[in-house]
Amino acid sequence: MSYLLSLLEHSNLDLIYLSWLWNLFKPLCIVLLTLFLLPAIILIFMYCSSLFCLIYKHWNRLKAAYSEDLWYGAIKTLAVFWELQQQYGMEFYGYEVEGLENIPTQGPVLIIFYHGALPIDFYYLFAKIWLYRNRRVRVVADKFVFKIPGLASLLEALEIQPSTLAICKLMLEEGHILAIAPGGVREALFGDQNYHLIWKERKGFAKLAIDAKVPIIPMFTKNCREAVRAMTLGRRK
Repeated sequence: MSYLLSLLEHSNLDLIYLSWLWNLFKPLCIVLLTLFLLPAIILIFMYCSSLFCLIYKHWNRLKAAYSEDLWYGAIKTLAVFWELQQQYGMEFYGYEVEGLENIPTQGPVLIIFYHGALPIDFYYLFAKIWLYRNRRVRVVADKFVFKIPGLASLLEALEIQPSTLAICKLMLEEGHILAIAPGGVREALFGDQNYHLIWKERKGFAKLAIDAKVPIIPMFTKNCREAVRAMTLGRRK
């Protein structure tokens, strides 16, 4: 009996000690999770998406001649993939879309959005528009994006083009939904929790919309910079 009592007492002490350790290191775990693990998970999802497109392309190479659109099935599958990821992420991020019904089912539209540190909110919106409005969103990106190794197949599948006025105008003339983040990489890297727009003189999207006579739909995700924290140590103000 005394042996059992001593064992039980020892176990209680161990549990108390483990609880104390957890409370001690819990803030550090949260910091590491926010700074490193979550961004790594998003990058893994992006590279998995690119790898899937590459595999899909080769798998359908022999069928391409009989297919109306080689990438249709791949993009549809990726949209489901990101939608499922968003459903799980909803427990953590609390992400939801308001006003999806404002996206027309046909005709050109210009979506202007704030560029977060990692624009996962736009990836989720892209998937929802594709799945629930049955439309693909065309995107333009900075030139350096096309130099990132491993993303070529994903960029090809999503038909992402360099950010030039001529390309944007052509996409709208063809009746597509075009999404632009005027702040670009600068806004992603140097923005902060105050969400000030870092557009400088980038107002070409307004001229583009006026010339093309298309509606502009602004998009903003609350707390999108809180989803992935960027380190500010050593940053110039």
